[in-house]
Amino acid sequence: MHSSNLDHRTRDFETRTSDLAPRASGLGSRVALVHDWLTGMRGGEKVLEAIAELYPDAPIYTLLHVKGSVSPALERRRIRCSFVQRLPGSARHYRSYLPVFPTAIEQFDFDGYDLVISTSHCAAKSVVVPGRARHLCYCHSPMRYVWDQFDAYFGPDQVGALRSRLLRPVLARLARWDAATASRVDRFVANSQYVAGRIGRYYNREATVVYPPVDTEFYQPDPARRPEPFFLVVSALVPYKRLEVAIRACKAAGIALKVVGRGPEEMRLRALGGSGVEFLGWRTDEEIRALYQDCLAVLMPGVEDFGMVPVEAQACGRPVVAYAEGGALESVIDGTTGVLVNDPSVNAFAAALGDISSRDFDVALIRRHAESFCRTRFQRQFQEQVSELIAARRSNAAVPRREAAPAAARPGRSQNSLGNNPRSLSPAPREDEK
Repeated sequence: MHSSNLDHRTRDFETRTSDLAPRASGLGSRVALVHDWLTGMRGGEKVLEAIAELYPDAPIYTLLHVKGSVSPALERRRIRCSFVQRLPGSARHYRSYLPVFPTAIEQFDFDGYDLVISTSHCAAKSVVVPGRARHLCYCHSPMRYVWDQFDAYFGPDQVGALRSRLLRPVLARLARWDAATASRVDRFVANSQYVAGRIGRYYNREATVVYPPVDTEFYQPDPARRPEPFFLVVSALVPYKRLEVAIRACKAAGIALKVVGRGPEEMRLRALGGSGVEFLGWRTDEEIRALYQDCLAVLMPGVEDFGMVPVEAQACGRPVVAYAEGGALESVIDGTTGVLVNDPSVNAFAAALGDISSRDFDVALIRRHAESFCRTRFQRQFQEQVSELIAARRSNAAVPRREAAPAAARPGRSQNSLGNNPRSLSPAPREDEK
């Protein structure tokens, strides 16, 4: 997501977590990790890094790797890439090769492993593992673009009417493959209740929720800094983030907005923003931490599967204004650590910005809530899931892999029902639930 010199943080974290490494699973070094692609240090890669530190000898299998794009801890690993790595222009245009991802991911050989851990939002969960091995998938989301967000990625406004029409049957086939290969996973772990519902809806599988890790030791309040009169967005500039709502709401409220991030929507958003909106591109972790500490609040007008940015902001003691759907319902406490907006309209967000500007939030309380999402909590709960899976295998009680039932949704149709009722490993009771 954004670059930074992570060496000192990586060394510190490896020291703190060394006692958690793989003895808990009893599998020695016969563990393989699978990740969709390594092209930047976003939220998914931060999760991968936390898991990888538990298995220091495990190689990482991935569709492609852009060298130098992820943290030093991941760059030092043994990384094994698919043939997508060698395709022309794959480093920049890898999404253009989406139709060949199934073939690429299925060609990996895991015969030498007892446990395969995939972290997946695309094809990684569909690897083929030998019968004696077990496969645990940490799922960030079923493929968004083949299910309920086709139009946000490949609609006529994004790729043109003709290309969108040609892509629809291709993505429909990919959706059928995505659902059918869910049976290759022995245990799903979701990053939020919202995603667990999507797993139930599209894969007909249950999932336990383990919230992603946030580096609460790095993201902290700075007592020497005082909030300045601006709101902040930290996000890829892509359509489903609905950043035009944040821009228009800030203009209506007469308050400045700073935007960290890049993406295909940048030119359109710049034209919409005008003088009151400052586009900063990507920034280092240190710069983003300072922006968190300085802003009035962080804005999240789109629907996120979980959203690590709001938790990072709260770890710095700053409130969040978010649309009341998706992961925000699980990471933001309305009225305590931020404001949840039930209406996605510009007017509703503008009203919320005025509301939050006039409030005094308890920095310590916001910080305490964010600490419940710390890395050590994530690693402990994740290892519990691995241990349960291995224990079930040893007792011959593992849930058998099963074919997924056909999903009700088709590409391009949005469904808001959460479907199944997943189990959850909550970080800690919220202040309003005690």
